[in-house]
Amino acid sequence: MDSNSSSGRPRPRDLVMNHIHICLRFIELMVHMFRVMASRRRRVERAYELGYDKHRQIIHNLVYKFNETCYKMLRMKRKPFEKLRDMLYEHGKLRDKHCVLVDEHLAITLHILGHNIRNRVISTWFQRSGDTVSKVSRRTIRALIRLQRMLLKHPVPIGPEETDLRWSYFQGCLGAIDGTHIPIIVSNNQKARFRCRKGFPTMNVMCACTPSKLITYILPGWEGSAADGRILRDALSRRNGLKVPNDNYYLVDVGYSNCQGFLAPFRGQRYHLSEWASGKHPAQTPEEVFNMRHAKARNISETCFGALKQRWAVLRSPCFYDVKMTTLIIIACAVLHNYLTMEVPDDLLDNVVVEGQELGLKTTRRMNRLKSSAKWGQTDTWTAFRNNLAIDMWDSYH
Repeated sequence: MDSNSSSGRPRPRDLVMNHIHICLRFIELMVHMFRVMASRRRRVERAYELGYDKHRQIIHNLVYKFNETCYKMLRMKRKPFEKLRDMLYEHGKLRDKHCVLVDEHLAITLHILGHNIRNRVISTWFQRSGDTVSKVSRRTIRALIRLQRMLLKHPVPIGPEETDLRWSYFQGCLGAIDGTHIPIIVSNNQKARFRCRKGFPTMNVMCACTPSKLITYILPGWEGSAADGRILRDALSRRNGLKVPNDNYYLVDVGYSNCQGFLAPFRGQRYHLSEWASGKHPAQTPEEVFNMRHAKARNISETCFGALKQRWAVLRSPCFYDVKMTTLIIIACAVLHNYLTMEVPDDLLDNVVVEGQELGLKTTRRMNRLKSSAKWGQTDTWTAFRNNLAIDMWDSYH
């Protein structure tokens, strides 16, 4: 009798046969899985072939058939749409995926940004699944952000040949910096951090705008409770953040300090434009003249915010995305704003001032309340520069 059998231990031959049997079963299982996946892929490709004409007809009716329909639904006409589609393919690395062509990628995303529509509504309109709509929109937004190197250009300082009276007094100025609040949806444990002074959760977004209504720098992501000066310090401390040359500066409001590179108005003086609009109460001091002309020039940031929120409804009301995705959406909207401003400079939406009517024209009460704010970065040299500029404006005002 065999010693292995008598002791109850399996023989080496039996162990080898068991391992071979397990390997064969595993191979059979893998072959079966590959067959199932291949059959599913064939069914999807066949469904795509059957529905291709229907999907292309939807895009044709939405984009290529009538200019007015394209403008109302996608916030731009056919020619700018086609050029942006080519830019996304060449520079944004956007490709046809999930049976969706590049122009359908862009149409779905612009429809979401322009009307702030839920995923299920878009999936019904374009006859796509909700998962496909979500992937398409996220992929397109990231492709739009890749275009920021082309569309978010460096600002050009105001020179002596400037003919616009609003900016001719500010030689060397790069533009205006201001912040705006974007409504968002956050969890209950984050509402306290994101709650703004009006009582609802927002994201405080800082933008730098040029006199030609272009956005040169944007920093989203901060809570609505964060102060403007704190966000500016963060923008300056970033590796690829805001850069201000020594001989240039930006116009800022009373939420920021009057320091090197940032020219703020005089606190405690009249500032909002409505007090000088009627002409009954002219400026009485050099400080008021400076504030009046400062407000007229800095109002360009309010115009940019107004055009942004007027065109893209996703920025006017809380969108249905998390904070991280909302940050990407805001950057993508800024890129689209610059693209349309350069391609369609006479667009009516660029001349609408909505933000300035609500937030941009600070009242005297807010000016006086901010008199006690921290004077971060203020220097005697920059204060003297502002005083001399106010005296020069006062001399030319009379």
